[in-house]
Amino acid sequence: MLIAGSLFVSSCESKNNEKIAELEQKISELEQTQSSQTAPPSNVQSVAKIDASTLGKFDFKETEFDFGTIDQGKVVEHEFKFTNNGQSPLVISNVQASCGCTTPAWSKTPVKPGEDGFIKVKFNSANKSGAQSPTVTITANTSPSITRVKLKGTVNTNSTASNAVGPVKR
Repeated sequence: MLIAGSLFVSSCESKNNEKIAELEQKISELEQTQSSQTAPPSNVQSVAKIDASTLGKFDFKETEFDFGTIDQGKVVEHEFKFTNNGQSPLVISNVQASCGCTTPAWSKTPVKPGEDGFIKVKFNSANKSGAQSPTVTITANTSPSITRVKLKGTVNTNSTASNAVGPVKR
């Protein structure tokens, strides 16, 4: 019964991750389509098209970090490092975590072409259990303008006291 329940939870988590990936892909496609189809407002005389090849460009060493299995209450930190392989300084305008358990920090100054920057992520597993996969959304002067990085892993709860029969001696 326990195995069947964990398989069910695991398959639900997998299906949810697949749905999230599909939605993120659709959003990216819509952003690109919308930016090419948007008509300029009538009070604007001309709108210069931005050549994507002249923008900053993220080249992450990795976009997903598996922190493995940790005990509930532990804090995991990971630094996603990137190089700007674009033609212009890369400016990160916003970084937002998918939940309050995850806190991002990032390169606040423009990252010049050829130079390195970072997105540092802290995940606090307090009050969390089971499979976790917080996502961090980065908005920058890149094409597409939104990039995502992800942590994943499993949080174990302290099960020794909950499995005990009768009073627990402390």
